[in-house]
Amino acid sequence: MTVTAYTLAVLLDLFCLFLGYRFLLQPGPAATGYGVPARPDGDAGAYLSIKGLRDGTFGLMGLALLVFVGARAEAWFMVTVALVPLFDTLIVLRHGGAKAVAFGIHFATAIVVLISAALLFAV
Repeated sequence: MTVTAYTLAVLLDLFCLFLGYRFLLQPGPAATGYGVPARPDGDAGAYLSIKGLRDGTFGLMGLALLVFVGARAEAWFMVTVALVPLFDTLIVLRHGGAKAVAFGIHFATAIVVLISAALLFAV
């Protein structure tokens, strides 16, 4: 169970780094994949960069906690970070995004993050 807990946590942290990279360097496609495409006539660039920085920072923080503090700290971090995809679900729904994306990507991610937290607490 320890290997599974750590592997899932590392994968989720690396996925956050990937999302951060994507929103910083490919903001248009990243926004579309998020479920709310950026309007070309709007000033979405700054907000997409902020999202990229947020997600990338979450990934780095998660990896740092896991390496330098341990599984319990990472578990609490995962519990709090699960709020992000939960609210992302609401954001996608509020802005007319597809329910399949809202629940199939964002809500499902929140569940996986909470499962990761539970596994880390059990270690």
